[in-house]
Amino acid sequence: MSNRLNWERDGRDWPHRAASRFIQADGLRWHVQVIGSGPAVLLIHGTGASAHSWRTMAPVLAERCTVVAPDLPGHGFTGAPRSPAGYSLPGVARGMTALLGALGISPVLVAGHSAGAAVAARMCLDGTISPAAVVSLNGALLPFPGMTNDFFGPAARLLASSSLAARAVTLFAGSRPSVERLLRSTGSRIDPEGQRLYARLVANPGHVQGALALMANWDLRPLVRDLPRLATRLVLVTGSNDGMVPSGEAYRVRALVPKAELFSLRGLGHLAHEERPDEIIALLNRLLPQDPSR
Repeated sequence: MSNRLNWERDGRDWPHRAASRFIQADGLRWHVQVIGSGPAVLLIHGTGASAHSWRTMAPVLAERCTVVAPDLPGHGFTGAPRSPAGYSLPGVARGMTALLGALGISPVLVAGHSAGAAVAARMCLDGTISPAAVVSLNGALLPFPGMTNDFFGPAARLLASSSLAARAVTLFAGSRPSVERLLRSTGSRIDPEGQRLYARLVANPGHVQGALALMANWDLRPLVRDLPRLATRLVLVTGSNDGMVPSGEAYRVRALVPKAELFSLRGLGHLAHEERPDEIIALLNRLLPQDPSR
């Protein structure tokens, strides 16, 4: 079993394969899908996922926009950073900025799911992008209660440092029943294609090691400190059944960013954008600037 996903083998039936590009930026070979034309919308997936999670939304949004959906470092078909710093929040934000620069794209709107929302917020705070709005979809913007980086980081770093540990995770979590249980734990019910694609990701040690490395090097405390000065319009979308990021977290973020807008999606879980993509598409379309030069 190869340590990394292979595009010719594992990506042969990947959603929107024809839209995929491989771009060298910030020392990484990125896999990114670019679909449509017009003002650019950047879609950033969360930990353990890949650009496939936007498979239903992307072609619909592409009727009005240029949709840009990359795989995060070490995830999917994007290469793994050479150093742990490449998995940190500042490192991922820097890499994403370099990717957009290589593509010559400046997004007018960014939607980030889970950890992807933190990447989007960090990029705005660093001044490397200036979208009209950031949409946080069940965003993981705060440290988990009672789970500080000082406590969790060493354990995750130990797992992430060992390819054997990643292979062990794939053995225990990569079976169909285990993947189904994992997806149920998100509070979401997604379609069979989504289940099949997540199973392929979880069965790959390289992808699992990338997800573990991201968690091991993720420290949200500086982001929490900086969020009150976020000038970009922030729209917080939370699923009432989210089993990964409690919906109450969005209210804590709004306390830090008082002008943030909050929308609760009743009955939806952590993968709300895969459960009912039409609702998220409608929201993004409403937030798109009327002036395409934005």
